[in-house]
Amino acid sequence: MRKICLTPLAALPHAALAQQAAAPLPAAGINFLQMLLGLGAVLAVLVGTLWLLKRLTAPKGIAAGALRVIAGVSVGPRERVVLLELEDTWLLVGVAPGQVSAVHQMPRGSLATAAPGEEGRGQDFAARLKQLMERKHAG
Repeated sequence: MRKICLTPLAALPHAALAQQAAAPLPAAGINFLQMLLGLGAVLAVLVGTLWLLKRLTAPKGIAAGALRVIAGVSVGPRERVVLLELEDTWLLVGVAPGQVSAVHQMPRGSLATAAPGEEGRGQDFAARLKQLMERKHAG
């Protein structure tokens, strides 16, 4: 009976792996640069597309400045009340999915920057928060 020596055959996969590991790896800087250039190209295309879309959908002529949104507030999950300005008139409209209803019409006026009694509310909150934080750190 003839004996076959498997030792040289068992070393073949290790020799192949050693040769493969000895091959020079490409520079990591080149791959990183290619990735950055690709990302820059994608972002440039995105910005260009958004700019073009804005230019194509912008109102033109008389309608460009005729209607302006002054303020809006959400009154439900999908409902809003919006104050619109049309020349010298303010329109208060209710907006819901599939429906826009005129609520009120009034002459153009000026909005107060804050509702009565709310002038110092932000400062009161800051003082109260500071007081609570000091109490927490002291205790």
